[in-house]
Amino acid sequence: MPHIDIKCFPRDLTDEQKTALADDITAAIVRHLNSKEESVSVALSQVQPENWKEQVWDTEIAPQMEALIKKPGYSM
Repeated sequence: MPHIDIKCFPRDLTDEQKTALADDITAAIVRHLNSKEESVSVALSQVQPENWKEQVWDTEIAPQMEALIKKPGYSM
């Protein structure tokens, strides 16, 4: 039951763009994890730049740095 929660700075995406993003991510999860499409869920959480460090970096990225399979190319 993969759940993907994408956190990013605010983007003005149309519903069609959001659907295309979710479809692309779902296809990759199905292909690489051998999941069923109906088992995948995708969320898009938009975080204001001034809140990134507190809401994302400090709580999700930095504490899990060793477990990340793709590390960010920036530091805070």
